[in-house]
Amino acid sequence: MSEATDPDVMSGFGGDEGEGPRIEFYGGPGMSAIPIAFFIVWAIAQTALWRISDTGGLVAGMLIGLILGMFFVRGNWKSYANTIFEGMTQPVAVTAIVAWIWAGMFAELLQDGGFVGGLVWLADAGGIGATLFPAATFVLAALFTTGIGTGYGATIAFVTLFFPAGVLLGANPILMFGAILSGAIFGDNLAPVSDTTIVSAVTQDSDIGGVVASRFKYAIVAAIPALLAYVLIGGTVGGALDIAAEAQEIFVAESEPIGLVHLASMGVVIATAVAGRHIVEAISWGIVVAVAANLALGLTTVGDIVVFNAPADAPFAGPLEALPILEIVDDPDAVGVGGSILEGAAGFFELSILVLLIIAAAQIMIRGGAFQAILDWSIENLATNVRNAELTMVGSSALINAIITINTAAEVAIGPYISKIGERFNLNGYRRANILDAQTAALGYIFPWSGGVLVGFEAMQGLPGEYDWFEAAMIVNPIEVVPFVFHGWLLVLVFVLAAITGFGREYLIDRESEEVARI
Repeated sequence: MSEATDPDVMSGFGGDEGEGPRIEFYGGPGMSAIPIAFFIVWAIAQTALWRISDTGGLVAGMLIGLILGMFFVRGNWKSYANTIFEGMTQPVAVTAIVAWIWAGMFAELLQDGGFVGGLVWLADAGGIGATLFPAATFVLAALFTTGIGTGYGATIAFVTLFFPAGVLLGANPILMFGAILSGAIFGDNLAPVSDTTIVSAVTQDSDIGGVVASRFKYAIVAAIPALLAYVLIGGTVGGALDIAAEAQEIFVAESEPIGLVHLASMGVVIATAVAGRHIVEAISWGIVVAVAANLALGLTTVGDIVVFNAPADAPFAGPLEALPILEIVDDPDAVGVGGSILEGAAGFFELSILVLLIIAAAQIMIRGGAFQAILDWSIENLATNVRNAELTMVGSSALINAIITINTAAEVAIGPYISKIGERFNLNGYRRANILDAQTAALGYIFPWSGGVLVGFEAMQGLPGEYDWFEAAMIVNPIEVVPFVFHGWLLVLVFVLAAITGFGREYLIDRESEEVARI
């Protein structure tokens, strides 16, 4: 996720098992998994079986799951209800939501400023067609995410900006979405300023610099075949055939290089983030530069950025009508506030509610004991030697990411158990941190209900309203992209093979990490 490097974000997801209310369930601790299990079944049925791409439907599924779980609580329901609030106020969830809103505003400003048209112009001038565009997108998304450290923010930006450009040029929408998610995974896994990088280092008592240096070999081994796969498959799968050839030709012909000025806006975000600034501050500077460029070059007006649509009978509507941010409307349904800033932020309100509810369900599972029971069983029964211990670390990290969909939250929750398993077999902190981070970075962008996929899907739903040629049928169902997140799957495979073969394995006696990472 990597939305911030604030110490509060790393304060612990779920807290100590002995703190807070412990909920007892009829049938034992395993029944505390009912809300999240019901939601996962609901999500699979909705997206995979019935092909319904609707975030609101997922919200309904999670709400029903939480209500259903109450009926299995032994005794008073008060602790259960309080745990829902406890989960929804976790810093990792709130931090993710804030970053989504900021990234949404930034992407909307660049979109209104013609950045997509600039990309299309550049791709057309450089001869980068449908075959190579997904591969190029993967590389650029990887570099961008490595720079700013937020995979979610990069996903929003690239789905909003690069995705429509690639689809228009004839690239397959599913492959494009997979390339964006793969790039986000690469950067989230490798960026020194990424929350997942920081959490993996902190929980395994290792320094950030050493962790990043030691994991590059794993990331590049997965990235090279992923890049080749996007090149090869990009030439064999079809694109969005519903785009009229005339519309495509007109859009390409009308595309102008002036929109590429916003490469500077993206550069400001990267430079500010790499300099150690909070990601919200970094994106805010990008927003300032984007607004200045749009207004200075006449790409948008002040009213395009924020506008008040007031009724004609409003007391001060007439006298202030000359203001660039005020418009008088006759239609009562048109009354309201609009513009890039609001539209960019509002696109993620529904998803924010969903994520808060999912984190609440995960907290119930923690307080109810199912989470602890699963981990205790895996430690005692699976981690019988160093190879099995590492495979257990990979598997348990994957399982927790299927339950807790915000990857930083999953990492905070599972981190102490990874440390416990690794220390039992004297595994070096760098090795433990790399195993932990690779799974959370990868699988946080693969499962259809995971935060990385949903945030991209949410951004995609706004595209039909932005472009006349973009139809709702071009929106990628989250279940469809799963096989095409090549870098994510390959990164998981690399660590499975590394556990089996011993590739890159280090013990405590091989190397000592520097001072424990500081945030």
